[in-house]
Amino acid sequence: MRTYLDCIPCFIRQALESAKLVTGNADIHERVLREVLRWAAEMDMSQPPPAMGQRIHRLLSTLTETDDPYRLAKERQNRMALNLLAEFKTEIESAIDPLNMAVRLAIAGNVIDMGVNGSLTESDVRASINHALTKPFWGEQNGFRNAVTHAQRILYLTDNAGEIAFDRLLIEQIAPERVTVAVRGRPIINDATTVDAQAVGLHELVEIIDNGSDAPGTLLDDCSQEFKVRFNEADLILAKGQGNYETLSQERRNIYFLFKAKCPVIAEHVGVPLGTHVLLRPAPFHRVQGIERMFGKN
Repeated sequence: MRTYLDCIPCFIRQALESAKLVTGNADIHERVLREVLRWAAEMDMSQPPPAMGQRIHRLLSTLTETDDPYRLAKERQNRMALNLLAEFKTEIESAIDPLNMAVRLAIAGNVIDMGVNGSLTESDVRASINHALTKPFWGEQNGFRNAVTHAQRILYLTDNAGEIAFDRLLIEQIAPERVTVAVRGRPIINDATTVDAQAVGLHELVEIIDNGSDAPGTLLDDCSQEFKVRFNEADLILAKGQGNYETLSQERRNIYFLFKAKCPVIAEHVGVPLGTHVLLRPAPFHRVQGIERMFGKN
């Protein structure tokens, strides 16, 4: 997915919000903002939005001399999600269709995104989950079910800290022995790293690898060779979050994207209303007119 003009105000907002979040130094706030404005004027619009996000947050880490400016926020988000986990495990166990319920919860967890909402609270997460459990969402239910049933090598690309706890609920439903979980190679915003995967206990279920990159998505050219081998060997890829959709939506692979359309540009690109919970398999592996809708609470 390319960068659109409407992405540029978002870059500027995110840069300033992030700078204020990690430091009280007004000189750094100004420098970050001026650099981003300059980059925006010169950027290659054919690149996906996470390429600019990576550049912004590398600058912020350099200026603040902090490898992981969001560490405390990520720890809080992991604790918040873990506090909810037992409650939602019960929801899955009592559901008519446990896999469908686990998909809904995994997508609902995608609300935990500091790139979009830096002031997220537990009540925001609960509201997203209630929406996911009671409202329809766009998805290929039967195709997804068949894909996870028959795939032997599933690569699960995670998105954010906190959210990764909800990913665990879905992984438990699709046979952990066939799943490898991939996290970011280095800290970027509140995206999940190996530390976060271990914090929610994923290392007890599956093999965890990192992609060698600090982009807030999966920029394959920036990923390690080891990750690219795993990516190419997988017969099914499950990709969480908008950043993974932005960077991989044009890859000709068997990929299912799971995310909440929190951005107007992405919502329009997919063809769904803003706020929709999405389970999407893009071309050439799906036909837009064949998308099914899943209704009601299970």
